[in-house]
Amino acid sequence: MKSKLKRCWNTDNPLYIKYHDEEWGVPVHDDRKLFEMLMLEGAQAGLSWITILKKRKNYRKAFDRFDARKIAGYDARKKRELLSNAGIVRNRLKIDAAISNARAFFDIQKEFGGFDSYIWRFVGGKPRINRWASLKDIPPKTPESDAMSKDLKLRGFRFVGSTICYAFMQAVGMVNDHITPCFRRTQLLR
Repeated sequence: MKSKLKRCWNTDNPLYIKYHDEEWGVPVHDDRKLFEMLMLEGAQAGLSWITILKKRKNYRKAFDRFDARKIAGYDARKKRELLSNAGIVRNRLKIDAAISNARAFFDIQKEFGGFDSYIWRFVGGKPRINRWASLKDIPPKTPESDAMSKDLKLRGFRFVGSTICYAFMQAVGMVNDHITPCFRRTQLLR
């Protein structure tokens, strides 16, 4: 039986529905979860998000549950292991970026007392609430995602273009981009 709830995305895929209904747009303030989502958004570059959702469990296992301290210490043997892991996107540049991003992540934590403090400053510490009538109204990037991308790159991050940063901002609730007819939009406003 098809759900009567109006969602941002028209899909019958249970994984996508669960992600939309439980995660997308919910404000995240946990450094590990923020790091995970930024890395997954980077892994998604050039692919569909459902591809990454299907592989997320494998990513968590392969990348030590996104423990940045462990990832920062990955050596050539671990890189070879990741490149042969069919459960993740086996792209050398993306794997190298995850490792170097983990190192840059620590520098930010030291400087700002946490990644959460750093990243949320791009939206003034609270979610931006948008009023989009449909998905086609949502921009692929914003001045805030441009600024985030530029700053992350200056700090040594890779696979953090403005479009990736905006998708990350949506995913971790820095912006509420649930369209106005979506049932989750009003739930997240409470």
